[in-house]
Amino acid sequence: MPFFVYGHGGIGKTFLWSTIISKLQFEGKIVLIIAMSGIGALLLPGGRTSHSRFRIPLDVTKKSTCDIKKITQLEKLILTTSLIIWDEALIANRYCFEALDRSLTDILSDKDSSNANRIFGGITVALGGDFRQILPVIPKGKKYDVMQACLSSSPLWEHVTTLKLTENMRLKKNFQCDAELDELTTFDRWLLQIGEGTGVSEDESFIEIPEDLKLSQHKNLEERIVNVVFPNLSTEIGNVDYIRERAILTAKNDTAHELNDYIIQKLQSKSKIYYSSDSTCKVAGTSNDDDILYPIEFLNTLMCSSMPNKNCN
Repeated sequence: MPFFVYGHGGIGKTFLWSTIISKLQFEGKIVLIIAMSGIGALLLPGGRTSHSRFRIPLDVTKKSTCDIKKITQLEKLILTTSLIIWDEALIANRYCFEALDRSLTDILSDKDSSNANRIFGGITVALGGDFRQILPVIPKGKKYDVMQACLSSSPLWEHVTTLKLTENMRLKKNFQCDAELDELTTFDRWLLQIGEGTGVSEDESFIEIPEDLKLSQHKNLEERIVNVVFPNLSTEIGNVDYIRERAILTAKNDTAHELNDYIIQKLQSKSKIYYSSDSTCKVAGTSNDDDILYPIEFLNTLMCSSMPNKNCN
Protein backbone atom coordinates (compact mmCIF):
# COMPACT_ATOMS: atom_id res chain seq x y z
CA MET A 1 0.00 0.00 0.00
CA PRO A 2 1.39 3.45 -0.86
CA PHE A 3 1.67 6.14 1.82
CA PHE A 4 2.11 9.88 1.52
CA VAL A 5 3.86 11.80 4.32
CA TYR A 6 2.78 15.42 4.18
CA GLY A 7 4.58 18.23 5.99
CA HIS A 8 6.25 21.57 5.45
CA GLY A 9 9.99 22.33 5.67
CA GLY A 10 11.61 21.61 9.02
CA ILE A 11 8.87 19.23 10.07
CA GLY A 12 11.17 16.20 10.12
CA LYS A 13 10.51 14.28 6.89
CA THR A 14 14.21 13.66 6.19
CA PHE A 15 14.74 12.51 9.79
CA LEU A 16 11.77 10.16 9.47
CA TRP A 17 13.10 8.68 6.22
CA SER A 18 16.56 8.18 7.72
CA THR A 19 15.09 6.42 10.75
CA ILE A 20 12.97 4.07 8.63
CA ILE A 21 15.92 3.33 6.34
CA SER A 22 18.21 2.50 9.28
CA LYS A 23 15.60 0.25 10.88
CA LEU A 24 14.87 -1.80 7.75
CA GLN A 25 18.49 -2.06 6.65
CA PHE A 26 19.41 -3.26 10.14
CA GLU A 27 16.87 -6.06 9.61
CA GLY A 28 18.58 -6.96 6.33
CA LYS A 29 15.84 -5.57 4.10
CA ILE A 30 16.40 -3.58 0.92
CA VAL A 31 15.15 0.01 0.69
CA LEU A 32 15.34 2.05 -2.51
CA ILE A 33 15.57 5.80 -1.85
CA ILE A 34 14.81 8.26 -4.63
CA ALA A 35 14.01 11.94 -5.08
CA MET A 36 13.17 14.11 -8.06
CA SER A 37 16.24 16.34 -7.78
CA GLY A 38 19.90 15.51 -7.30
CA ILE A 39 20.13 17.76 -4.24
CA GLY A 40 17.12 16.05 -2.67
CA ALA A 41 18.68 12.64 -3.33
CA LEU A 42 21.94 13.68 -1.64
CA LEU A 43 20.08 14.46 1.60
CA LEU A 44 19.09 10.82 2.00
CA PRO A 45 21.46 7.88 2.62
CA GLY A 46 22.00 6.03 -0.64
CA GLY A 47 19.58 8.32 -2.47
CA ARG A 48 19.36 8.56 -6.24
CA THR A 49 17.16 10.48 -8.62
CA SER A 50 13.95 8.74 -9.65
CA HIS A 51 14.85 8.84 -13.36
CA SER A 52 18.25 7.31 -12.69
CA ARG A 53 17.05 4.53 -10.41
CA PHE A 54 13.95 3.37 -12.31
CA ARG A 55 14.81 4.71 -15.78
CA ILE A 56 11.66 6.76 -16.05
CA PRO A 57 11.52 8.52 -19.46
CA LEU A 58 12.37 12.20 -19.37
CA ASP A 59 9.50 12.97 -21.76
CA VAL A 60 6.95 10.96 -19.85
CA THR A 61 3.42 10.44 -21.21
CA LYS A 62 0.26 8.75 -19.93
CA LYS A 63 1.31 5.51 -21.69
CA SER A 64 4.97 5.52 -20.66
CA THR A 65 6.71 2.66 -18.87
CA CYS A 66 10.09 2.48 -17.21
CA ASP A 67 12.97 1.05 -19.24
CA ILE A 68 13.52 -1.91 -16.92
CA LYS A 69 14.47 -5.03 -18.84
CA LYS A 70 13.87 -8.57 -17.64
CA ILE A 71 16.73 -10.69 -16.32
CA THR A 72 18.84 -7.66 -15.33
CA GLN A 73 20.39 -6.54 -12.06
CA LEU A 74 17.74 -3.85 -11.68
CA GLU A 75 14.92 -6.37 -12.00
CA LYS A 76 16.55 -8.65 -9.43
CA LEU A 77 16.93 -5.67 -7.10
CA ILE A 78 13.24 -4.76 -7.44
CA LEU A 79 12.16 -8.35 -6.76
CA THR A 80 13.95 -8.25 -3.37
CA THR A 81 12.96 -4.69 -2.40
CA SER A 82 10.83 -4.20 0.70
CA LEU A 83 10.24 -0.44 0.52
CA ILE A 84 10.59 2.44 -1.93
CA ILE A 85 10.93 5.94 -0.47
CA TRP A 86 10.19 8.75 -2.93
CA ASP A 87 10.92 12.19 -1.50
CA GLU A 88 9.86 15.45 -3.19
CA ALA A 89 7.14 13.43 -4.89
CA LEU A 90 4.88 16.36 -5.67
CA ILE A 91 7.43 17.87 -8.06
CA ALA A 92 7.05 14.86 -10.35
CA ASN A 93 4.43 14.59 -13.06
CA ARG A 94 1.68 12.09 -12.26
CA TYR A 95 2.71 10.11 -15.33
CA CYS A 96 6.02 9.26 -13.61
CA PHE A 97 4.14 7.39 -10.86
CA GLU A 98 1.82 5.73 -13.33
CA ALA A 99 4.79 4.58 -15.45
CA LEU A 100 6.48 3.14 -12.36
CA ASP A 101 3.22 1.46 -11.31
CA ARG A 102 2.91 -0.29 -14.69
CA SER A 103 6.52 -1.45 -14.65
CA LEU A 104 6.52 -2.73 -11.07
CA THR A 105 3.21 -4.52 -11.62
CA ASP A 106 4.59 -6.21 -14.73
CA ILE A 107 7.80 -7.32 -13.00
CA LEU A 108 6.31 -8.45 -9.70
CA SER A 109 3.36 -10.27 -11.28
CA ASP A 110 5.85 -12.85 -12.56
CA LYS A 111 6.83 -13.51 -8.95
CA ASP A 112 3.22 -13.66 -7.71
CA SER A 113 0.23 -13.46 -10.04
CA SER A 114 -1.82 -11.69 -7.36
CA ASN A 115 0.52 -8.68 -7.64
CA ALA A 116 -1.02 -7.88 -11.02
CA ASN A 117 -3.98 -6.34 -9.17
CA ARG A 118 -1.96 -4.44 -6.58
CA ILE A 119 -0.72 -0.85 -6.68
CA PHE A 120 3.01 -0.72 -7.51
CA GLY A 121 2.97 -4.50 -7.77
CA GLY A 122 2.50 -4.91 -4.02
CA ILE A 123 5.68 -3.05 -2.99
CA THR A 124 5.17 -0.55 -0.19
CA VAL A 125 5.91 2.93 -1.52
CA ALA A 126 6.35 5.86 0.88
CA LEU A 127 5.94 9.26 -0.78
CA GLY A 128 6.78 12.60 0.75
CA GLY A 129 6.27 16.26 -0.09
CA ASP A 130 4.57 19.56 0.65
CA PHE A 131 1.63 20.88 -1.37
CA ARG A 132 2.69 24.45 -0.50
CA GLN A 133 5.90 24.03 -2.47
CA ILE A 134 6.34 23.88 -6.23
CA LEU A 135 4.16 21.48 -8.18
CA PRO A 136 5.02 19.93 -11.58
CA VAL A 137 6.26 22.54 -14.05
CA ILE A 138 4.23 22.56 -17.26
CA PRO A 139 5.79 24.80 -19.95
CA LYS A 140 3.28 27.51 -20.90
CA GLY A 141 0.66 25.63 -18.89
CA LYS A 142 -2.16 27.21 -16.91
CA LYS A 143 -3.31 26.44 -13.40
CA TYR A 144 -5.59 23.67 -14.66
CA ASP A 145 -2.71 22.00 -16.53
CA VAL A 146 -0.52 22.06 -13.43
CA MET A 147 -3.24 20.59 -11.24
CA GLN A 148 -3.93 17.84 -13.77
CA ALA A 149 -0.23 16.93 -13.80
CA CYS A 150 -0.10 16.68 -10.00
CA LEU A 151 0.01 13.34 -8.20
CA SER A 152 -3.30 14.04 -6.45
CA SER A 153 -5.04 14.03 -9.88
CA SER A 154 -3.82 10.53 -10.69
CA PRO A 155 -6.12 7.48 -10.31
CA LEU A 156 -3.42 6.10 -8.00
CA TRP A 157 -4.12 8.81 -5.41
CA GLU A 158 -7.34 7.19 -4.19
CA HIS A 159 -5.27 4.23 -3.01
CA VAL A 160 -2.76 6.39 -1.10
CA THR A 161 -2.97 6.74 2.69
CA THR A 162 -2.01 10.28 3.77
CA LEU A 163 -0.06 10.84 6.98
CA LYS A 164 0.61 14.37 8.24
CA LEU A 165 3.50 15.72 10.31
CA THR A 166 2.45 18.81 12.26
CA GLU A 167 5.19 19.89 14.68
CA ASN A 168 8.19 21.91 13.50
CA MET A 169 11.05 19.95 15.05
CA ARG A 170 13.73 22.19 13.56
CA LEU A 171 12.56 25.13 15.68
CA LYS A 172 12.55 23.12 18.90
CA LYS A 173 15.99 21.73 18.19
CA ASN A 174 17.83 24.96 17.44
CA PHE A 175 16.32 27.43 19.91
CA GLN A 176 16.32 27.09 23.67
CA CYS A 177 15.20 30.60 24.60
CA ASP A 178 11.40 30.61 25.05
CA ALA A 179 10.98 34.20 23.86
CA GLU A 180 12.93 33.58 20.67
CA LEU A 181 11.11 30.30 20.10
CA ASP A 182 7.71 31.98 20.45
CA GLU A 183 8.71 34.70 18.01
CA LEU A 184 9.91 32.24 15.40
CA THR A 185 6.87 30.02 15.94
CA THR A 186 4.65 33.00 15.17
CA PHE A 187 6.66 33.70 12.03
CA ASP A 188 6.45 30.04 11.03
CA ARG A 189 2.67 30.08 11.50
CA TRP A 190 2.40 33.21 9.35
CA LEU A 191 4.35 31.57 6.52
CA LEU A 192 2.08 28.53 6.65
CA GLN A 193 -0.98 30.76 6.44
CA ILE A 194 0.42 32.33 3.28
CA GLY A 195 1.00 28.88 1.83
CA GLU A 196 -2.58 27.95 2.60
CA GLY A 197 -3.91 31.19 1.09
CA THR A 198 -5.18 32.61 4.38
CA GLY A 199 -2.43 35.18 4.94
CA VAL A 200 -3.20 37.35 1.92
CA SER A 201 -5.40 40.38 1.33
CA GLU A 202 -9.05 40.15 0.27
CA ASP A 203 -8.26 40.31 -3.46
CA GLU A 204 -5.52 37.64 -3.02
CA SER A 205 -3.08 39.87 -4.89
CA PHE A 206 -1.02 41.12 -1.96
CA ILE A 207 0.48 39.61 1.15
CA GLU A 208 0.00 41.62 4.31
CA ILE A 209 3.36 41.77 6.10
CA PRO A 210 3.26 42.22 9.90
CA GLU A 211 4.57 45.57 11.12
CA ASP A 212 7.36 44.02 13.17
CA LEU A 213 8.82 42.45 10.02
CA LYS A 214 8.94 45.66 8.01
CA LEU A 215 12.08 47.77 7.72
CA SER A 216 11.68 51.50 8.15
CA GLN A 217 12.29 53.73 5.15
CA HIS A 218 15.94 54.58 4.59
CA LYS A 219 17.78 56.49 1.91
CA ASN A 220 20.37 53.76 1.54
CA LEU A 221 18.51 50.44 1.27
CA GLU A 222 21.69 48.35 1.28
CA GLU A 223 22.83 49.99 4.50
CA ARG A 224 19.49 49.40 6.18
CA ILE A 225 19.20 45.70 5.42
CA VAL A 226 22.86 44.96 6.15
CA ASN A 227 22.64 46.73 9.53
CA VAL A 228 19.57 44.69 10.46
CA VAL A 229 20.92 41.29 9.38
CA PHE A 230 24.59 41.90 10.25
CA PRO A 231 24.74 44.25 13.27
CA ASN A 232 28.29 45.06 14.39
CA LEU A 233 29.66 43.41 11.27
CA SER A 234 33.12 44.98 11.49
CA THR A 235 33.74 43.59 14.98
CA GLU A 236 32.10 40.17 14.44
CA ILE A 237 33.53 39.39 11.01
CA GLY A 238 35.93 36.82 12.48
CA ASN A 239 33.16 35.00 14.36
CA VAL A 240 32.23 31.91 12.34
CA ASP A 241 28.95 31.31 14.21
CA TYR A 242 27.92 34.92 13.67
CA ILE A 243 28.32 34.60 9.88
CA ARG A 244 26.82 31.13 9.70
CA GLU A 245 23.61 32.11 11.49
CA ARG A 246 22.77 34.98 9.12
CA ALA A 247 21.84 35.26 5.47
CA ILE A 248 20.24 37.71 3.06
CA LEU A 249 18.01 36.11 0.42
CA THR A 250 17.43 37.90 -2.87
CA ALA A 251 15.38 37.13 -5.95
CA LYS A 252 17.97 38.45 -8.43
CA ASN A 253 21.69 37.94 -8.87
CA ASP A 254 22.13 41.67 -9.49
CA THR A 255 20.81 42.46 -6.01
CA ALA A 256 23.13 39.88 -4.47
CA HIS A 257 26.14 41.45 -6.23
CA GLU A 258 25.13 44.93 -5.06
CA LEU A 259 24.87 43.75 -1.45
CA ASN A 260 28.16 41.88 -1.68
CA ASP A 261 29.93 44.96 -3.03
CA TYR A 262 28.44 47.13 -0.28
CA ILE A 263 29.50 44.71 2.49
CA ILE A 264 33.04 44.43 1.10
CA GLN A 265 33.35 48.21 1.05
CA LYS A 266 32.30 48.37 4.71
CA LEU A 267 34.94 45.88 5.86
CA GLN A 268 38.15 47.49 7.06
CA SER A 269 40.51 45.09 5.35
CA LYS A 270 42.57 44.82 2.22
CA SER A 271 40.76 43.38 -0.78
CA LYS A 272 42.20 41.51 -3.71
CA ILE A 273 40.54 41.46 -7.11
CA TYR A 274 40.54 38.32 -9.26
CA TYR A 275 39.79 38.65 -12.96
CA SER A 276 38.05 36.01 -15.00
CA SER A 277 39.38 34.73 -18.31
CA ASP A 278 38.86 36.99 -21.33
CA SER A 279 38.91 34.22 -23.93
CA THR A 280 36.84 31.23 -25.00
CA CYS A 281 38.00 27.63 -24.79
CA LYS A 282 39.28 26.34 -28.12
CA VAL A 283 37.90 22.90 -28.94
CA ALA A 284 38.24 20.71 -31.99
CA GLY A 285 35.90 21.48 -34.84
CA THR A 286 35.19 25.11 -33.92
CA SER A 287 35.77 27.99 -36.27
CA ASN A 288 38.46 30.61 -35.93
CA ASP A 289 35.88 33.36 -35.57
CA ASP A 290 35.41 33.00 -31.79
CA ASP A 291 36.95 36.41 -31.18
CA ILE A 292 34.33 37.95 -33.46
CA LEU A 293 31.40 35.89 -32.17
CA TYR A 294 32.36 36.31 -28.50
CA PRO A 295 34.14 39.65 -28.04
CA ILE A 296 35.84 40.44 -24.72
CA GLU A 297 33.29 43.15 -23.93
CA PHE A 298 30.51 40.57 -24.18
CA LEU A 299 32.31 37.99 -22.04
CA ASN A 300 32.88 40.58 -19.32
CA THR A 301 29.15 41.33 -19.09
CA LEU A 302 28.13 37.71 -18.37
CA MET A 303 26.68 37.23 -14.88
CA CYS A 304 25.58 33.64 -14.36
CA SER A 305 24.93 31.77 -11.12
CA SER A 306 27.44 29.05 -12.03
CA MET A 307 30.17 31.38 -13.33
CA PRO A 308 32.28 34.04 -11.59
CA ASN A 309 31.91 37.65 -12.64
CA LYS A 310 34.74 39.47 -14.39
CA ASN A 311 35.81 41.04 -11.08
CA CYS A 312 35.70 38.91 -7.94
CA ASN A 313 36.81 40.29 -4.56
